[in-house]
Amino acid sequence: MCMIVDDESRDAITEMINIGVGKAAGLLNDITGSHIQLRVPEIQLVPIGEIANVNKTVFGADILSTVIQEFQGNFSGVTALVFPPDSALSLVNLLSGDQSPATNMDAVQVETLKEVGNIIINAVMGSISNVLSEHFAFSLPVYYEGRLFSIAANYIDGEGNPWIIIARTQFLIEAMQIEGTILLVLEVGSMEQLMKSVQKMNG
Repeated sequence: MCMIVDDESRDAITEMINIGVGKAAGLLNDITGSHIQLRVPEIQLVPIGEIANVNKTVFGADILSTVIQEFQGNFSGVTALVFPPDSALSLVNLLSGDQSPATNMDAVQVETLKEVGNIIINAVMGSISNVLSEHFAFSLPVYYEGRLFSIAANYIDGEGNPWIIIARTQFLIEAMQIEGTILLVLEVGSMEQLMKSVQKMNG
């Protein structure tokens, strides 16, 4: 399946995600008392069949730490906040003030990452909802460790050719740079619905 996304639609999606990321940065600043900048330098739209290449080129890690929320509406799918494990651990340690040398996250750290994911995902999806006048119902956030294909396959039925919107994100916290990625994995047919909503907004 090949889908042509015009530059105006791509720019609109980028701007919606940027607005949400900016809101999330403000909320995290308030919660932590630290100056946190979140930036979205690049947006990619790829079919799920190319997800193996995404795992290698975008993340540079095989096993990933991920916070996931499902959403349902005029277009449906899952939104995920994805980190290489070392970036996830560094982020939660900075937010909690815990500088322990542990290499794996414990239950408390997982809950911290889920809360961060909840804040960022809801800010991004809230921006999309407001700009496009769409309403979404959300599941509770869940934490998952594994390969990107397995993460997506758990939430997509495998029929057709779902699409993924990839927004690479930089977390700039007190002169430290931690990279995460926001993914929107859209169910079959939902990419077309998203494009229709964006084009309707653009007139």
